[in-house]
Amino acid sequence: MAQRFGGRYSPQGNTPPETPRSAPRAPARVDPVGARSNILFVPPVILAFTSLTAGATGLAIGLGGAALLLLGAWFLREGLRAEAAFAARSVARAPAIPRKAFAAVLCGAGTATAAYANDPGIVASAIYGIAATALHVGAFGLDPMRSKGMDGAGRAQSDRVARVVDEAERYLSDMADAGRSTRDRVVEGRIDQFARTVRAMIEMVEQDPRDLTPARRYLGVYLMGARDAAQKFAALYTRTGDAAARDGFLALLSDLETGFGQKTQKLLGDDAADLEIEISVLRDRLGREGVRAAPDRND
Repeated sequence: MAQRFGGRYSPQGNTPPETPRSAPRAPARVDPVGARSNILFVPPVILAFTSLTAGATGLAIGLGGAALLLLGAWFLREGLRAEAAFAARSVARAPAIPRKAFAAVLCGAGTATAAYANDPGIVASAIYGIAATALHVGAFGLDPMRSKGMDGAGRAQSDRVARVVDEAERYLSDMADAGRSTRDRVVEGRIDQFARTVRAMIEMVEQDPRDLTPARRYLGVYLMGARDAAQKFAALYTRTGDAAARDGFLALLSDLETGFGQKTQKLLGDDAADLEIEISVLRDRLGREGVRAAPDRND
């Protein structure tokens, strides 16, 4: 972006150059899917190609094994992402589908099928399959089996928080996908910034489920409306490149971000007021019991 020159001999004298305002970028979120899992997409491709010259039976068995290995690699990717999302949140339900466990079983089944295609022996193939399953579990582990932050008497409330947060994260993911489809870095950055503001509210709700009631409309109805607006804008902008629609959408994001930020600050203020009330009540009780607080050394 061009900047106005503001040096010694410019018409404005020594006025410093203006710095263009741009939306701050959200911190990069590392994809939990690494090279170890991506490399598992290679064996099914190799198996499929080597089966092309193995005759009809060998081709059928090889392609079947390749399909099992490919499906297992895909389940592993989704399982790693679900596990990362689970670890990043204070309150979360255990994944409904044990994707990493399915990936281990499919990897073992695919390995056993590939072994049988080269050496038709059931016992040897089974040994290879069991070994591959065990190695897969050792390398990538299993899915989280228990919910987090949902123990005790408040389990029902924590479960409601988890459902609302899951829904909010889906809306944010849809908005991010819509932003990427526009191939506009400014739009993507503004959506990322808005998502960061929303996640600040999500963190508050997770830490104190009592904030769910006042925040539910924001994390539900308002965020769903933001998702719908983002998807409609992306469809229009990728088709027409309408600058007016872009400016209107960015203005909408600014208004939404301001609204979410103000609501989050209000929740913080309410928590501080509740703390002051609790402290006042405790001091009154201590006073009635004849216990006085120690004087502050700074006084």
